[in-house]
Amino acid sequence: MNRILKIIFKIIIVTFLTLSTQVGGVIYLIIELTLKRTIRNYRLIKVGVFIITYLIITFMIVPYLAPIFGREKIKNNELIEACTLFTILSNRNYVTPELNVSLLNIASTINKMHPNIKIVYLDANFPFINGFPLPPHLSHNDGKKIDISFIYTNNKGKITNKKPALLGYGVYEGPNLGEYDQIKACKKKGYWQYDFAKYLTLGISNNQLKLSEKATKDLLLAIVNQQKVGKVFIEPHLKSRLGVKNPKIRFHGCQAVRHDDHIHLQLK
Repeated sequence: MNRILKIIFKIIIVTFLTLSTQVGGVIYLIIELTLKRTIRNYRLIKVGVFIITYLIITFMIVPYLAPIFGREKIKNNELIEACTLFTILSNRNYVTPELNVSLLNIASTINKMHPNIKIVYLDANFPFINGFPLPPHLSHNDGKKIDISFIYTNNKGKITNKKPALLGYGVYEGPNLGEYDQIKACKKKGYWQYDFAKYLTLGISNNQLKLSEKATKDLLLAIVNQQKVGKVFIEPHLKSRLGVKNPKIRFHGCQAVRHDDHIHLQLK
């Protein structure tokens, strides 16, 4: 019975690591099969070997293999950065070369309009295999999709690169009185998962930050003006509030999660 429970537990670990990092499950499985259990402090050594191996593969091997699958790491620089280190550590920072170029163009436009402001991205895609899911997203599976954070102001009213949510998701800019409430409409239809991302904040948020409607509108315009961008998802009430009319901006559907905490963009 204990052996069966151990096998089930290890299957859960492999599944979790695979779904969250793509390569972690394979690395864990190889170490599990090759590391001798008779060595002293086996469990501690296994954890240490896994961490070191994972980091080496993530930073020294994966970036050189990803181009075989038509993807590359997002070029982080003075204009673009990940919202959290977790995105980089979990290999969720890969896109096609075309999307990398579009991101740089968007970032350059925003930086000219708002000096020192960067494009802060959330989840992008895994490095390998089209169609491989990137939970909890429904469509980040071909290197052509990415989520970008809104732009906010601090308690002094100045725009900042800081974000209100721990992982970038879950702190919403909900509909004001008189604005269409798509969230209520979706949940009324039974789509309970629609505001699930609020749990990703783990109760931690920077409440001093406020949405900069001007800078976020500029960001949205910079995105839709990119020729290779095909679709942009944002909540209907924010589309109306920001006053950006463009056929690329669409409603993502109730089967997804709400998009009033980030902008989703994808190439044609």
